[in-house]
Amino acid sequence: MSELHKWSPFHSSRWPDRSRTSPVDLFRRSPSDLWDAMDRMFQEENQPMPIRVEEFLDGNTLVIRAEAPGLDPDKDIDVSVVDGALQIRAERKEEKEEKGKDSYRSEFRYGSFLRTLPLPQDVKEEDIKATYKDGVLEVRTPVPAQALAEPKTTKLPITRE
Repeated sequence: MSELHKWSPFHSSRWPDRSRTSPVDLFRRSPSDLWDAMDRMFQEENQPMPIRVEEFLDGNTLVIRAEAPGLDPDKDIDVSVVDGALQIRAERKEEKEEKGKDSYRSEFRYGSFLRTLPLPQDVKEEDIKATYKDGVLEVRTPVPAQALAEPKTTKLPITRE
């Protein structure tokens, strides 16, 4: 089990690679991958799409990186802490118009995105830093030592009836 899972038992940021995933492959993956795929499949039309992220520990720092290409972090991205969780919201509005002498072409792409990720207990909001570079939003926060401690495990006996 990775260090990240010590403090985040409900972690589910792994996504199946859509370009190589068949429906049968989904059942060979972790349960969180299956839930993520089902969330996307049954997502309502007006509901924000999730943002793809990766989470890892860099020493005692939790690093969350989110795909955000083509977005302006000043206008299109909102990073907040809500009830002990990191919430990343983004909205994309892209329109392209080409007018020629005898032609007209218009393309648009838009949508809103949302991802909420649990933060370790006792993280101080003022220590969380967010940066944006080359289409990637990166959020870094120091993780308190007690959140990195190995959880106590007690094995329970199984009796036959």
